[in-house]
Amino acid sequence: MRSLSVVSERLSWAGTVVQENPEATAVALVFALLVIGGGYLALRGRWTAGGRFRRLLADQDEIAVLMHPNPDPDAMSAALGVASLASQVGVDATVQYPGQIRHQENRAFRTVLDLDLEPISHVSDLAAESVILVDHNEPRGFAGADGVLPVAVVDHHPGDGAGERFTDVRTDYGATASVVAEYFKENNATPVPPDKHASETGSDLTLPTATATGLMYGILADTKHLTVGASEADFAAASYVYPGVDQDSLDRIANPAVDAEVLEVKARAIAGRRIEGSFAVADVGGVNNVDAIPQAADELIQLEGVSAVVVIGERDGTVHLSGRSRDDRVHMGNAIESVLTGVENGNDGGHSRMGGGTIEPRIDPAGDGETIPIDRDQLADALFRAMAGDV
Repeated sequence: MRSLSVVSERLSWAGTVVQENPEATAVALVFALLVIGGGYLALRGRWTAGGRFRRLLADQDEIAVLMHPNPDPDAMSAALGVASLASQVGVDATVQYPGQIRHQENRAFRTVLDLDLEPISHVSDLAAESVILVDHNEPRGFAGADGVLPVAVVDHHPGDGAGERFTDVRTDYGATASVVAEYFKENNATPVPPDKHASETGSDLTLPTATATGLMYGILADTKHLTVGASEADFAAASYVYPGVDQDSLDRIANPAVDAEVLEVKARAIAGRRIEGSFAVADVGGVNNVDAIPQAADELIQLEGVSAVVVIGERDGTVHLSGRSRDDRVHMGNAIESVLTGVENGNDGGHSRMGGGTIEPRIDPAGDGETIPIDRDQLADALFRAMAGDV
């Protein structure tokens, strides 16, 4: 009874203080709220990106994981990782992409890992309202892309795109796969070795073998086997996923059969290259497989004395550009952008070591539905000037 009496007296005293000193009480209350709020923000700041991303996923009923047009191993592995993490927190995930998967390496990646990927051509094809972009930060490549507001963006390319609730763009990383690998690590996921089952790990969250293998190849592919553009984080991510990698699957992805046309296009690029100083431009003419163009660029950049190269090709009236640089003076993404800026129907993208672009056919208003031809000799001249910094 005495304790109740004491409590009653103290509450009465507190009430008197509030009545007699309302201004001081208000200041004290505001201060207390600021302290509590500051403590919350400090705690929130210590949450890892992986933890925040996992919580975001858990808030969704279903998601569409959207890759960029004609996805490469980095995009596919990052999407695979996001879908795997989503499924383990009870969220239905559908991986989708515009364009095509034609490059033999990309097709092998999809086949060996048995990936379920859905093509889209219109915004209405998206499997869910909640869209997560991986390996690009602005939707593109399908009708209605401009109207898509992604809930999250996970990328390593520069750009202005952002997610409504989550944005993680790390331009200092060599691969988006490294970012996604970190998410698993920050959530204490255990890599599952190829000879074990997930249940044997004793972990609530795992990094499945197929996902680990995919992430490893995504890292290797976008960093030229950890030799170009790789950061310390990329090496750490590769080390983390390694215990779960299936070496046989990795080898099958890395060494697929090469299409005969790819070899022919590479030969045309080497034989028909124009050289100015240490820069090269090669026009390979018409191609059936547009993925042969970047592969030809990969081949040319290996030539002795060549430090930057752009390969030009054409398919169905669309001109395709693919550039590579190992020259610190040449930011390939900026070089191609400077050439295509202002070009009607021109599109471009890329970063310092590689870049690409397209020029869609233009209809001649004075003709009977005929297209206006693109002067590819002038285009090559402009590319040489851009690589030389004369822009």
